[in-house]
Amino acid sequence: MDLIELTKEIVTALAKDKDSVSVKEFETDEENTILIQVMVSDEDMGRIIGRSGRNAQAIKTLVQASSYLKDNKKVKINIDKF
Repeated sequence: MDLIELTKEIVTALAKDKDSVSVKEFETDEENTILIQVMVSDEDMGRIIGRSGRNAQAIKTLVQASSYLKDNKKVKINIDKF
């Protein structure tokens, strides 16, 4: 499973409006860094980010661990709403 699929699976499992989840990968200027953009509905923002950002940090930790096993690239995740 690649990083985008993994991120989408995790975020979709947390989201109430599963059809509105969008996950895309963007290249960055930094070497060995991947930027993942997660878009969710307005009502799901709190659920995805979690209290004090705990859910967002957990998502990043899981995706980063998967990256280290395969590509050994640093992962940055941006979460935004539609």
